[in-house]
This record gives sequence, C-alpha cells and structure tokens, in this order.
Amino acid sequence: MTDIKQLNGLGPRSQEMLASAGITHEAELRQLGSVEAYVRVKRAVPGVSLNLLWAIEAVLTGAPWQQVARKDRTRLLLALDDRENMP
Repeated sequence: MTDIKQLNGLGPRSQEMLASAGITHEAELRQLGSVEAYVRVKRAVPGVSLNLLWAIEAVLTGAPWQQVARKDRTRLLLALDDRENMP
C-alpha cells in the first residue's frame, strides 16, 4: 500500500491532517474520494480550509490544485454541501 507521504501534491501539513482523520494510505484516500476525506478531516481538525479539498482532488485526478480550485470548485462545493447535509 502506498503511504500518503509518497503522494505528490500533499505537503506535510496536509498529510498530518489526513492522518489525524485516520487516512494514511492512497487506497483509503481513493476509496473515500476527495469530499468524504475532506469531511473526515474537517471533523478531526478544526479550522481546515477548502485548500485541502482542492489538494486532495488534485492528487486523485492528477490535475494541478489551482486548476481544480478554478475548474471543479462548484462541483466539489455542491458535493460537499450534499454530504454535510446527509442525516
């Protein structure tokens, strides 16, 4: 299994936040997807910014995070809203 520390695009702080949420391997990250992983980190680490969501999506898609933040922002925010409003 590939450790998240080996993934390009996630800095040490992002890796720490993911680990705080129990996400330590690429396979776990891919299984959860960017939105669910972000929600789990948000629960574990108060004050996490949306930049982490962009970074996770970038790692999973291979796109630069700046492109994700610009191109996929609306889709990700809508998915995040749907996820956070689930019972």
